[in-house]
Order: sequence, then C-alpha cells, then structure tokens
Amino acid sequence: MGALEGKTAVITGAGRGIGREHALLFAREGAIVVVNDLGGSNAGEGSSAGPAQEVVDEIVAAGGRAFANYDNIATFDGAKNLIQQAVSDLGKIDILVNNAGILRDGYIAGLSEEHWDAVIAVHLKGHFSVLRHAAEYWKNESKAGRQPTAAVVNTCSASGMTMPNPGQANYGAAKAGIAALTLVAAGELERYGVRVNAIAPVARTRLTLATPGMGAFFGTEVAEGEFDFFSPANISPLVAFLASDKCAVTGKVFAVQGGSISELAGWHDVKTIDTDGPWSIDDIAARLP
Repeated sequence: MGALEGKTAVITGAGRGIGREHALLFAREGAIVVVNDLGGSNAGEGSSAGPAQEVVDEIVAAGGRAFANYDNIATFDGAKNLIQQAVSDLGKIDILVNNAGILRDGYIAGLSEEHWDAVIAVHLKGHFSVLRHAAEYWKNESKAGRQPTAAVVNTCSASGMTMPNPGQANYGAAKAGIAALTLVAAGELERYGVRVNAIAPVARTRLTLATPGMGAFFGTEVAEGEFDFFSPANISPLVAFLASDKCAVTGKVFAVQGGSISELAGWHDVKTIDTDGPWSIDDIAARLP
C-alpha cells in the first residue's frame, strides 16, 4: 500500500517541472490527484490545456486516477473554482500542494509594476487564495463533526530567504512571504486537523535554468544512465512525506536540493543593545555593528 493510499490531492502548477513530478509520485503512492496548470510560459503568459492533460493521461495510463484543472490560481475566483472542482470530483480534499510559479526577473531600478504584480499574484496571492478556500472547506468539515486529517505543502525558495538573489526582488519577496504565510497558517489550521509545512527546493527545471547563474550551479548535464540528484523527481519524496500520515510536524520549512534536506529557521536575534534612557543617535552609532 502506498504512503498516500486513499488520499485526495490538489497540486498547483503540476503540468511541468517539480509539480509534474509531485503529481506522478502522489499517484504512484495511491493518491487521486487534481492536476492544476494554466499552461502558460515561464513568465506566466498564455495558456494551454496540454501540460495538465498530459500529466493526467500519463497517470491514468499507469493505472492511477487524476483530473485536470486549468484555473488561474493567481485570481481569487480561479482558486475558488479549483477547490470547488476538487471537492466535486473527489468528494473531499486531504492534501494541498501549492507549487505554481512564474519568473519575471529584473533589477529594482528598472523593474516594472506589471512584472512585480504578476509574480506576487501567482506566488504569494496564489498560495493564499488556494489555501484560503481549502481552509474554509476544512473549517466547515471540522465544524460539521468530520474532523479532517489534512496536509498543506507550500513552496518557498532560497531566493529571498537563505540566498537573496539580485534581480529577483519580486520573486524573493513573494517566496519570503510564503514562508511567513506557512507559519501563520500552521498556527491557525491545526485546530481543524490540518498540518502546514513548506519546502524551499532547488532542482533542474525550466524556471531555474532561466535564472542567471543557475546553469553554472548545476554544472554539466548528467551522463546517460547516471542519477541526477538535481532532478525535479528528487524533490517530490519530501513533499509526499510531508503530505502523508507518516508526518506529524507542522509549521516547518525545509530546504531540499541535491542529496540534502535541511530544516530552516527564520529571523533571529544575533546582537542586542539596551539602554536605560532615551536612545540617542550617537549612542546607537557607537554600539551597533
């Protein structure tokens, strides 16, 4: 029996890259999967039913169960439609994996409002919107006496957290916001039987390869027959664990890249100065590093 047998899962951005690998692994582990993907470009432009449907077809061909969804989770109504379809098609939601993302890189001095808003909308608002409607569903289930045993896995990034990346102010800010959202949601939703964690993955995908410097980070392509530690498929086992009943933790963020998984911690005190009276500029200048 798979680790996710009998579970129902909604996975956003599941038509390509890391999200696709999540969907395939979840199905192999026994979950019924709603594969959400707008089918747009790296920059979030355009749409196509192809990516989501191809993943569904692959799952079904392998004997699994999956449904495609093409809603734009960057909109509140699109996120609502996704959750409503999942409940209608599956009868319940046990797992939500927020993974959808785009890139519109640019240095702050030249970054357009459009590029800022687009990235914040897909990443931060998209995470919130889908989570919000799923949380409402789980809250109602709990109040009706049907206490859920559910899990949410959000997707952060080293960009904006452990390794702020010049040229990614919009992306980094959104990902840092998702980390904070994860911690708040974990505290709020525990009463409804919902665990909320996040991952900060690094894998060889179309988005990371489009980021300056990442090609050199990954190095040369893996030789045929060798295991690629930076394959998107090497991210998904952690997500499956966090989504499964084998996991009891909530409110955590884990970095996963190559052969390493690390628990991350947020901002913390590194040095404190105190005063017994009013602060003065000169005192602060003399005592702060």
